Amino acid sequence: MRGGDVGDPSDDLYARLRRECSRRADSLWAVSRALHGEPELAYEEHRAARLLTGELRRAGFAVEAGTAGLDTAFVARAGRGPGRCVALLMEYDALPDLGHACGHNLIAAAGMGAALALRSVLEDVEGTVLAVGTPAEERGGGKVALADAGVFDGVDAALMFHPGVHDWSWAPLTAQTQVRVGFHGRAAHPTGDPTRGIDALAALIQLFNTMAVVSRRLPSGSHVQGIVTDGGSATNIVPAFAEGLFGLRAATSASLDVLVADLRSCAEGVAAATGTTVEVARVGKGYAHFRDNDVLSDRFSLHIARSGIRLTQPVGGVFLGSSDIGDVSSRVPAIHPFVAILGQDASDHTPAFARAAASPRGREVMLAAAEALACTAADVLTDAGFASRAWARQREKEAAGL
Repeated sequence: MRGGDVGDPSDDLYARLRRECSRRADSLWAVSRALHGEPELAYEEHRAARLLTGELRRAGFAVEAGTAGLDTAFVARAGRGPGRCVALLMEYDALPDLGHACGHNLIAAAGMGAALALRSVLEDVEGTVLAVGTPAEERGGGKVALADAGVFDGVDAALMFHPGVHDWSWAPLTAQTQVRVGFHGRAAHPTGDPTRGIDALAALIQLFNTMAVVSRRLPSGSHVQGIVTDGGSATNIVPAFAEGLFGLRAATSASLDVLVADLRSCAEGVAAATGTTVEVARVGKGYAHFRDNDVLSDRFSLHIARSGIRLTQPVGGVFLGSSDIGDVSSRVPAIHPFVAILGQDASDHTPAFARAAASPRGREVMLAAAEALACTAADVLTDAGFASRAWARQREKEAAGL
């Protein structure tokens, strides 16, 4: 890095980036509050996409809307020359009934703020800044579609932060998928012709019981939760068909594949025992596990410490769900730190968290994250050795299956 040591507030480039973010604090907060005040669900974030792309266009970014066939996704590009490329990720979908109870309004404003600061300060530096609008994190996974469409090809670092109830340098996020299991039996009258019937619902219930036993031996991070989506139509008919939907999670994508295979094996065993036939199919693509790049996340932690926020390592064995950032992190070096806007005795996806996402603490965290994201992105763009170390760490984790 040109200039002073990391963490030295006199460093000219870092100081300029922080000033640019601070100068925009009110406008960034206005964007965040606008998103918060008009929450939109997955794939319906039309107002949010218009607001964010409008701000980026006015700042000189070239904006491509409707990326990867998603109406509310976009990529805004600024920069010049053949240098490195950094993507700043923005989420902006909300939750049903709860609005921005995951704080995506803060994620969007911080990512945009970092992109705008970089656009102003790094005009003489070769390289590219991408501000990537990623819809539908809560349902469907916009980042999965964007990654599959090649948006992150040629990207050297993908950066975002997430508000939470912990100050953690990275996010322990599992791989997840959904699996639909349908049993086919034979209908009959349960008293008039009981021996002719083959009860598909009984088979499905047996699968639930079998998976409850399997769950006792699953490692940390693995989880199976199911619901009955079709259990028959009347109590005086032996169900000829029954269906369940199972949500599966595991600490790594490879472990998730094993768990899916276990579910399939159990379902086939139940079918053989009950005289039914069974169909087992994954639903959608699911999410890969998050692969933290500690070269980048450690640097982000140093930068945000200037704002008085101290990030620590996650508590061992604790997992906080899943996210489509996993599919980005499986391709390029990525970060997803948590910064607390509520205490550890609270939770996201609650009305209290939605209120915190529009609170003074939310504003403070948004600005601190924007500054740290901008400074980390600048490190990637201006320091070839730093970028190379991030890629080396990415390949080490990939080879180890982590």
